[in-house]
Amino acid sequence: MSIADPTLADLRRSYETEGLREGAVPAEPMQLLRLWLDEAIAAGCLEPTGMALSTVTAEGRPRVRMVLCKGVSEEGIRFFTNHESAKAVELEASGFAAVAFWWDKLARQIRVEGRIERLPQAESEAYFAVRPRESQLGAWASPQSQVVASREALDALQAAVEERFAGGPVPCPPHWGGYLIRPDRVEAWMGGVGRLHDRLVWELEGAGWRRSRLAP
Repeated sequence: MSIADPTLADLRRSYETEGLREGAVPAEPMQLLRLWLDEAIAAGCLEPTGMALSTVTAEGRPRVRMVLCKGVSEEGIRFFTNHESAKAVELEASGFAAVAFWWDKLARQIRVEGRIERLPQAESEAYFAVRPRESQLGAWASPQSQVVASREALDALQAAVEERFAGGPVPCPPHWGGYLIRPDRVEAWMGGVGRLHDRLVWELEGAGWRRSRLAP
């Protein structure tokens, strides 16, 4: 019978936090996400806006990858990607998405689930215009999620794009843009002593949110 790897099983961290109490958090879950994002930035977390985005294939296989959150509002969460990428195809086929934020320095996690929709093209173009030029060029050069022959082949695509737009602005590609996750379930987690972590969950009911506490 196989057993846990002792080099991993013995790794433990005791979380010493202020705890997560109902009276100390905003009534609206997206307000809490915005607050915790700001505190993660202030705490110097490596990628405070990084979130694990989960999708499902046509065969029902789950997939997950890290993307960057580029906006939080009462509407939901905004992020941007290639519309021809594997994740975009899967998002649009299912109509749903789930993301998870993890801030290790603060022992905090927030999970968000909800419907997915494309952002208006004008909003995508406005964000693309303020991206670093290298990122703009990369959006044109990379056939995201497709097989490329080699790193040299990818570099050649990048060089061709640099030549194409040399000395001029880089427009937003027609295959690139943003998505909005409209949340219907949000869970906040904070580490606790003895693995008695705090978990609060908000579930959308009509025009409002119902909040509950979950056992860790």
